[in-house]
Amino acid sequence: MLSNMGSEVQEDIHVMFLPYLAPGHMMPMVDIARLFASNGFKVTIITTKLNAIRFQNSVNHDVLSGRNIALEILHFPCAEAGLPEDCENLLSATTTEMSIKFHHGIQLLVPEIITIFWKNSPDCIVSDYLFPWTVDVALELGIPRLAFSGSGFFNLCVANSIECNRPQDSVTSETESFLVPGLPDPVTLTRSQLPDIVKGRNDFSDLFDKLKDAERRSYGVLMNSFYELEPAYANHFTKVTGIKAWQLGPVNLFANDHNFERGDKEQSCLDWLDSKKPKSVIYVCFGSLNRFNKDQISEIAAALEDSGHFFVWVVGKVLNSEEWWLPEGYEEAINDSGKGFVVKGWAPQVLILEHPAVGGFLTHCGWNSILEGLCAGVSMVTWPIFAEQFYNEKLVTQVVKFGAAVGNENWKVWATQDSPVVNRKNIERGVRKVMGYGDEAMEMRERARKLSECAKKAVQEGGSSYNEFKLLIDDIRMYKHAKTVSKID
Repeated sequence: MLSNMGSEVQEDIHVMFLPYLAPGHMMPMVDIARLFASNGFKVTIITTKLNAIRFQNSVNHDVLSGRNIALEILHFPCAEAGLPEDCENLLSATTTEMSIKFHHGIQLLVPEIITIFWKNSPDCIVSDYLFPWTVDVALELGIPRLAFSGSGFFNLCVANSIECNRPQDSVTSETESFLVPGLPDPVTLTRSQLPDIVKGRNDFSDLFDKLKDAERRSYGVLMNSFYELEPAYANHFTKVTGIKAWQLGPVNLFANDHNFERGDKEQSCLDWLDSKKPKSVIYVCFGSLNRFNKDQISEIAAALEDSGHFFVWVVGKVLNSEEWWLPEGYEEAINDSGKGFVVKGWAPQVLILEHPAVGGFLTHCGWNSILEGLCAGVSMVTWPIFAEQFYNEKLVTQVVKFGAAVGNENWKVWATQDSPVVNRKNIERGVRKVMGYGDEAMEMRERARKLSECAKKAVQEGGSSYNEFKLLIDDIRMYKHAKTVSKID
């Protein structure tokens, strides 16, 4: 795995990490921070008290192993932002209004974080790309800022092409397909699948302008990806944008010990899987943020039961509610029949995906979920909902071709926003397409299996991500050396 690449060389280099306070952003960044620490860097992670709990055990383990890693704990200003106490993660913002207040709460922390950077005077800042102001702090300190992008190269290439070429302006309706120009592969989208920000100026336009400017002025971008997954797009991104990038992933293969902390309910799920035949179960999870209304939940429930396949379904809370809801009698019926297993809340996703009984993954196309599914060698049923998920879907279904779509066409601004219902027949069709035994299903499984092998090789000694991290270490070390020489001169 990615570790022990000459730790004696880096022990005097201090890198500070600033993750965004949302699960999909935070956990891979923490894994990267731990990767740096395992290679001899002094590492500090800036976060808040409740967010630190999510990975405190892993950091404590690193400290006991002799690694120089520490947490800088902030007090999140819940009251000042108009939020209930303990709302320190985007996961806790259950409505659009709460999400907006949460973003405001993070902004209130900026002056304190800047003070921490100046007080510690690190040699490098690694921050989520959603913190564009960190590039100015880094430049003032005379150190590199590395932006963490929580997506893949394909997404960045599609977004860049759409911004520069605006192919969406040539279609006459929201549902008419258009070709994204200038990419290594033919990729089609519809206007309805595009983020509002690319259709015209809106309330978030100024922020996205700052994000792009900060990306260009940063030392480079860290990617949770591996070269063999999207080689043409890794090359295309650096060629077209001129931005330096290092792919270090899949980082969950380096530091996944937090996946093994589970309770009785999760163990029951794994025991249930033990009773099923290989590749006979589809795992269904839409991420930690997404919420559906009761009509959509009913359609999913019916589709899974009608598909004829066993399933594990991670059920989220109902839209604008704190309720976990299923149709009356549904959970009891599937328990009695043995057709399915319902998990309400958190599930040990990596352990489930890696179980021999799991043969497919119905996913919202969050980048972490795609990587975790690929590492397990599982083909996918795609149901993108918001953010860059529709772009990710096209990588899965149109480029690498290890998944099939349910046909959702409507992008949402927020994970907690309502959207048109996808009917049960489309969901069932997608499940059958991936879980069946026809040539197409078998080809998707074989592609996923080969990518799983590539992902594991990438983080081993001599692998693509292993070598990329070595280059990154050299770059940071040379940057500090050049700064030291400049001061002496």
